Amino acid sequence: MTKAAWKLLTPVLLLSAYTAEAKQIAPAAIVNQVMTKELADYPGKEAVVLTVVYPPGSVDPVHRHDAHAFVYVLEGSIVMGVRGGKTVTLTPGQTFYEGPNDVHTIGRNASRTRPAKFLVVLLKDRNKPVAIPAH
Repeated sequence: MTKAAWKLLTPVLLLSAYTAEAKQIAPAAIVNQVMTKELADYPGKEAVVLTVVYPPGSVDPVHRHDAHAFVYVLEGSIVMGVRGGKTVTLTPGQTFYEGPNDVHTIGRNASRTRPAKFLVVLLKDRNKPVAIPAH
């Protein structure tokens, strides 16, 4: 490859490396369990209430919940999407739903400068984890 070609290609390679590195070091979501309650009317089921804070630039890995998940945005703006569904940007007071078979492909803070916070209510089997990695 000629020097001229390398000069043209170098910025592209550096940008690609920077983008890949930025994705790897994106801050993780901060998840706090607020409450867990067995549901007597639904044997083997429980409700789990979580608060989630996405720091600026936070991105979730692809996952699923094996639960009914109800999301309510408290602060900031988040981007959500499930496989086969539309990607939506949500702001305070807006909601999002994920079903037990949905794969959560997009979950991130819409801002690189401000945190976002939301509440999640999960209705799930008592012995199942809150989140399951997916591809």
